This record gives sequence, structure tokens and C-alpha cells, in this order.
Amino acid sequence: MEISGNTAFYAGLSTIQTGQNRVDQAASQIASTTIERSVTSQSSETQVDRLRSVDRSQQSDLASSMVDMSQGKIQAELGVKVAKAADEMLGTLIDTFA
Repeated sequence: MEISGNTAFYAGLSTIQTGQNRVDQAASQIASTTIERSVTSQSSETQVDRLRSVDRSQQSDLASSMVDMSQGKIQAELGVKVAKAADEMLGTLIDTFA
């Protein structure tokens, strides 16, 4: 019996990594939005109206980043389940053929 690199186990690991990357990227975007918001909140009175429109767009960016973070979490959890199922299946096959 030959075990190739294209197994479900490696697909699960790849999914975990992709989910982790998505979470990292979304967290970075959330952190940068928070930093920008604190810097711009120290501006003068004449810029307040202009900043309010920017603030609304940042809120929607923040919401989409939160959604991306949740999707990344779910993606990583599903990757763990796939890798675990593939590992259990491989163990069953090895026990059967050994």
C-alpha cells in the first residue's frame, strides 16, 4: 500500500493553514483600523465632518474583517476535522492490512 502526498490528511492541513492565514490577515486589518481611528480622533474641529464619513467606511471594513475572522476560524476547525478523520481512516487501514 502506498500513501501519497495528495491525501485528505494533507488537504486538512492545508485548510487549517489557509484558515489561520485568513484569521491573521483579518486581525491585522482590525488592529490597523483601530490604530487609524485613535490617530484621527485627535484632529481639529474642521475635520470632524470629513472624518465622520471615513468613520462609517471604517465601521463597514471592521464588520467585514470580523466576518473574515469568523470564517477563518470555521475554516481552520473544519480542516482539523478533515485531518483527524483522515488520520483515523489511515490508522484503520493500517490495522486492517497489517
